[in-house]
Amino acid sequence: MGTGRKFNKQPVTRPKKSPLERRRREASQRKRLVALGLDEEVVRKMDSKTIRTLIQKPEKVKA
Repeated sequence: MGTGRKFNKQPVTRPKKSPLERRRREASQRKRLVALGLDEEVVRKMDSKTIRTLIQKPEKVKA
């Protein structure tokens, strides 16, 4: 009996996402939306999924 893959799965080839990087990424995306012309208060109340979808098409945000 070998130990198999179950005990040897390590995030070497694709590292884990860290919470710090996630917060940094979300903060920079919020700043980008404010720079595009959205109100800062509106951006602050958005959830991360909405922010990501708006960042994908900045030409629609400007209009």
